[in-house]
Amino acid sequence: MGSTRGDIEGRCGQMVSIRNSAVKRAVFVTGASSGIGKACALHLDRLGFAVFAGVRKDADGAGLVAEAPGIRPVIVDVTKSDTIAAAVAEVRIEVGESGLYGLVNNAGIAVVGPIETLTASDIREQFDVNVVGQLAVTQAFLPLVRQARGRIVIMGSIFGLLSCPFVGVYAASKFALEALADALRVELAPWEIEVSLIEPGRMATTIWGKSFVAMEKMQTREDEVHALYAASMTLARKKAEEFARTCTSPQRVARAVAHALTARRPKTRYKVGRDVRFWAPLRRHAPDRLADWVINLMLRMGA
Repeated sequence: MGSTRGDIEGRCGQMVSIRNSAVKRAVFVTGASSGIGKACALHLDRLGFAVFAGVRKDADGAGLVAEAPGIRPVIVDVTKSDTIAAAVAEVRIEVGESGLYGLVNNAGIAVVGPIETLTASDIREQFDVNVVGQLAVTQAFLPLVRQARGRIVIMGSIFGLLSCPFVGVYAASKFALEALADALRVELAPWEIEVSLIEPGRMATTIWGKSFVAMEKMQTREDEVHALYAASMTLARKKAEEFARTCTSPQRVARAVAHALTARRPKTRYKVGRDVRFWAPLRRHAPDRLADWVINLMLRMGA
């Protein structure tokens, strides 16, 4: 079922009354220190949710509270089981018998570069954060979500629909989330726990800036393999900077997350951004060789 922006904000607007009620619906957002996660935490706070914001540093939590005093920062590293367990215990004390209505799995990193040049450590880090970490958080919080008959929102990507040069490992992690979201949606249906996957297009967030800084360091390595990709990587960085000027804002993603948490019948997938609506059908319906040609053309000429 499609919904307009007005529909989304109308339904979300109904949540504002919760702020004045005795009990707020509680949500936990991972990766809330910046980008999409921060936008989600702030937006959900404005809608009247009791927001627990997962951050890795006290300073990031303080920054969130400065903007929205009602937000409760919770220190968590999704790759460390002890911090996840501590976060669950902290949230459980706060929500009590009401449980956790929403879990927004947003924490993620982007490891970029030619697959041939990435180390086993690079690849493990990508999957530890984006896949294993998200699953670990979901498993740990599920009893509280089940208690509230709540909802789970997973942050996917346009790169869960197609893969491109130099983001192959990142795309692989997002493809994995597509499969896991589909399985979870069916497995959790007996408890009426809805599972939605958000598929944003190019986002104006810091994740890509950090990734390309790492890729630049990679380019400084003076070895034969890196030399093979030097020209292509320089072009990829240039095009990424051009694409950044037409990125979708994190606020649009935050509105989709809010809809997934408040709609009577949420979508199973939310495509956010015009570029997703172009690339998804291309990869799904076009022959592989044609799709490859279009991707290569876009990288060389700009989108």
